[in-house]
Amino acid sequence: MITPPDRMPLPREFFDRPVLEVAPDLLGRLIVRTTPDGPTALRLTEVEAYDGPNDPGSHAYRGRTPRNDVMFGPPGHVYVYFTYGMWHCMNLVCGPEGTASGVLLRAGEIVEGAELTRERRLSARNDKELAKGPARLATALDVDRSLDGTDACAPGDTPIRVLAGTPVPPEQVRSGPRTGVAGDGGVHPWRFWIADDPTVSPYRAHVPRRRSR
Repeated sequence: MITPPDRMPLPREFFDRPVLEVAPDLLGRLIVRTTPDGPTALRLTEVEAYDGPNDPGSHAYRGRTPRNDVMFGPPGHVYVYFTYGMWHCMNLVCGPEGTASGVLLRAGEIVEGAELTRERRLSARNDKELAKGPARLATALDVDRSLDGTDACAPGDTPIRVLAGTPVPPEQVRSGPRTGVAGDGGVHPWRFWIADDPTVSPYRAHVPRRRSR
């Protein structure tokens, strides 16, 4: 059986590029998550780029730690972090090994396995909200820290795979400040999304937390 072009896995070379090249090129690509319950596929509509030691907004800005270790590894791996004591977020590592750059997957359209994602996202009011935001995306795909370090480019069966999908024409790509990033890291226009797509999450500027007295 011949695999359709949009179902071809992206090779590791795709991710072995500067993060600002990889991030917009991920729009329109498919993330396939396979669990014992069945597969789910998501079409990426919004991402954010993080440029490691060159980027104050990156988890890797201050160097290597047990938490961000995967970011320093080979490109094409999945980096999952836990935030605010309740949510997971999924990233794809890119750039040469040791550069620690990555792309946060912020939002997408569920194109297969909607029944499974509805069970995981009971609070979603409609299918457009199933993966509208990075924590919702991870929940919809059943992604947690157990998948940190998964090689999405490995041959054979893997729980997460990135497929070619249908790349988005440059004229449909928009960019702007990253959501909720404080300080110098918040000024970069490194959030990329598909224009007028209803699954893209709303922009929110960083709001400093009040310190308790």
